[in-house]
Amino acid sequence: MDVRSLSAAQKYAASRPAMQPEPSEARPAEAVAARAADSFADHLRRTEEVSQTAMAGNADPHALVEALAQSELAVQTVVAVRDKVVEAYQEILRMPV
Repeated sequence: MDVRSLSAAQKYAASRPAMQPEPSEARPAEAVAARAADSFADHLRRTEEVSQTAMAGNADPHALVEALAQSELAVQTVVAVRDKVVEAYQEILRMPV
């Protein structure tokens, strides 16, 4: 076996963890994103329940209008965040290497 290739393999194995993110560093961002997605889905679920109740004639029309306005605001917020993420990604792609 060639000593140089063994040394290169050992150095690669030693530097490999430096290229991978630490799980403890990634968890806070993932937790925030997961919590936001769960909150958004829960909000849309509650709005849908209010809408179904209103269609059956058992809900206050004011509650329906309020739920629809809040869900519209939530969707607009998610779309704005998505647009910012896409814009940032495109900016990164434009950077010279």
